[in-house]
Amino acid sequence: MAISESFADANAAAAAVEQVSEPVVLREPQIDKQGRSYATGKRKDAVARVWIKPGAGRVIVNGRELDQYFTRPTWRLILNQPFQIAGRVDQYDVFCTVKGGGLSGQAGAVRHGISKALTYYEPALRTALKKEGFLTRDPRVVERKKYGRRKARRSFQFSKR
Repeated sequence: MAISESFADANAAAAAVEQVSEPVVLREPQIDKQGRSYATGKRKDAVARVWIKPGAGRVIVNGRELDQYFTRPTWRLILNQPFQIAGRVDQYDVFCTVKGGGLSGQAGAVRHGISKALTYYEPALRTALKKEGFLTRDPRVVERKKYGRRKARRSFQFSKR
C-alpha cells in the first residue's frame, strides 16, 4: 500500500507543477529610431553587420545587390533560409556589410546576422529559428599551421637518403 500511495502523491505533485507553470515571457523588440534592428553574424573568418527593416525584400551587401555580390544560387539560398523558416519572405529589407573570409563564409555570416536581427525585431520568431540552428554560431574555423609541419597536419616529405 505504501508504494501506491507514493505514486498517488507523485502524480498529484506533477499535476500541481503543471498548473503553476508560468507563461513564456517574450523579450522586448530591439528597434532603433530609424525602425531597424541590428545584429552581428559570424562564420569562419567572416563578420557581417546586418540591419533589417520592413520593406519589399531588397538585400544590399557591401553596397551591391544580392545577385551581384553572391553570384552562386546556393549562397543566395543560404541567405533566404531565415525568411523562409519565419514565413517572412519579401517583407524585410536587409542592409549589411561583410568583412573577412571567403564568399561561402560571408554568406553564412550574413545568414547568422539576419537570423539574430529577425529575433530582435520579432522575438516570437526565436523558437522557430533556434530549432533550425540559425542562431548558433558555427564554431568550425581553419586549423592553424604547426611548427615543423608543411601545413596544419601535413608533414614534410620523409627522405631516407
